[in-house]
Amino acid sequence: MRIVLIAPLLLALAACGSNLLKVTPSDPEERANDRFLNDTQTRTTLGEALRARRNQEQVVQVNRYIWAASLQVLDFLPIQSVDPFTGVIVTGFGTPPGGGRAYRATVLIQDPSLDARSLNVALQTRNGAAGAATVRAIEDAILTRARQLRVADNRL
Repeated sequence: MRIVLIAPLLLALAACGSNLLKVTPSDPEERANDRFLNDTQTRTTLGEALRARRNQEQVVQVNRYIWAASLQVLDFLPIQSVDPFTGVIVTGFGTPPGGGRAYRATVLIQDPSLDARSLNVALQTRNGAAGAATVRAIEDAILTRARQLRVADNRL
């Protein structure tokens, strides 16, 4: 009785790996993409994937000056979460001094260099996304403060 129940499951599982049910795309561009994916993919077992994941260390470096400057410039916003290993700062809604509109920010620092490409800021108001000029002003303020921190650090 068990063999009768297990046999269809094993056949269905074996069919998952076959190419018999594969539909070939009709568009030449899709066929080229499909060939590229098949060429770049390598087959691994579950055990190999788990061992590779255990042995793999991913080191993300974050520019410390941009990190500190982001926290200083956005100090009027309540911090919800920070992750210095991935370079993400998430804040709650807060009102800037002398302002009447509440903002919240998400900052991503994705490179160890002190460069504008390293910094991504997303600002949101209670009504939706903040204007591009406001986001640009915050990014400029953070980068300016980061440069000031680096200059002050080199003096020591």
